[in-house]
Amino acid sequence: MKAVRIATRQSPLALWQARHVASLLSQVHPGLECTLVEMTTAGDRFLSAPLSTVGGKGLFVKEIEQSLLDGRADLAVHSLKDMTSVLPAGLLLAAVPKREDPRDAFCSPAGLSLEMLPKGARVGTSSLRRSCILRSRRPDLEIISLRGNVQTRLARTREMGLHGAVLAFAGLKRLGLETEITEVLPTSVSLPAVGQGVLAIQCRTEDSGVRGLLAALEDDTTRIAVTAERAFMARLEGGCTVPLAGHATVEGGTVLLRGLVGRPDGTKVVEGERSGPVETALAVGEALAEELLSRGAAEILRDFGRAHPVPES
Repeated sequence: MKAVRIATRQSPLALWQARHVASLLSQVHPGLECTLVEMTTAGDRFLSAPLSTVGGKGLFVKEIEQSLLDGRADLAVHSLKDMTSVLPAGLLLAAVPKREDPRDAFCSPAGLSLEMLPKGARVGTSSLRRSCILRSRRPDLEIISLRGNVQTRLARTREMGLHGAVLAFAGLKRLGLETEITEVLPTSVSLPAVGQGVLAIQCRTEDSGVRGLLAALEDDTTRIAVTAERAFMARLEGGCTVPLAGHATVEGGTVLLRGLVGRPDGTKVVEGERSGPVETALAVGEALAEELLSRGAAEILRDFGRAHPVPES
């Protein structure tokens, strides 16, 4: 193949990610011409309400996936955390490059850290997961819904006089906005979203030519981690309607997965971890999900998300 068309959202971060993938492809396949097919998704258009009320994370990928199915693009670049647990028939997750830092970051115009926030501080986030984690640690905080691209959320944090906002460190780093960060939050404080920091490169299952090109971008360690994380999410049927976190690390042939399901108000959080050989990553994810379901996650999903049977004791 001499040329590929890359579907992407039009936000500054999405464009950076698509251009980054184009650059990687050009490095490993000299002479390959990469052009961007820029699109606006429903998630970009419906900014006046939280994602959980307007259709969930799939709003950021559905139209881009359709462009692949229609043949208007050859591959697509997503943030993996925006993708649903089940992909449309005919498409696959062809490659995941090496993961960027998956942690959350706190950005405070006044230079405050989370621990320094006064009682009743106003903190912005667009994520049910982050909101749940913040409220579980600091019930006194006032959580302000903050939607839009990275630059918009940072600007609104200042304009609205918020004490700070929580965003993904990876996005800030990719856009060269590290100076906005007051504190990078350890995963022990804010467990990342499933797939956070990972670029997902998607193409048609039958397109062997594109799959061959993308194979060179695959990072095995990242694939193992996201296999565990996405299996965990799939078993819980997690989207954007219930706070859910899942983060896996790979070391010495072992994958360790930590997971969390919580009530939106943070009054109940069910956490756990599982580990196993890397070749059992999918089973590790499913096993952790089953454990959390048996310890209270099923009730949370029943009350706030999709109906889910309570496992027998």
